[in-house]
Amino acid sequence: MKKALYKILAVIILLAIAWFAFIYFVPYSEGTRSGELIKITHKGVIFKTWEGEISQGISGAQIFSFSILDKDEQIINDLKEYQGKYVKLTYIERYASFVFWGDTKYFITEVEKETSPHFNK
Repeated sequence: MKKALYKILAVIILLAIAWFAFIYFVPYSEGTRSGELIKITHKGVIFKTWEGEISQGISGAQIFSFSILDKDEQIINDLKEYQGKYVKLTYIERYASFVFWGDTKYFITEVEKETSPHFNK
């Protein structure tokens, strides 16, 4: 009886590890988006995560929400500096997220300051 319980527990643990590895190492998509950075915030009660939003339209009708992993300190600092500016974000979309990573499935891997196409001289 104990052997069967240990085997079931081992299978459950291996499945959990495999699921975590799949979520972490296998991206659903990769891409870039540009827009005006309208929000960067560190929020949460138990798990503090970095979240942000860019406006992709002139009227702010299309909002792209994203998360930033805590280990990406340079990206966080750059986003704080570029608040209110036009930026280009490179991201990875994952199949799912964990509560301690962020609220969205989109994770920023690179940020660049851009010139706005709406206000070119």
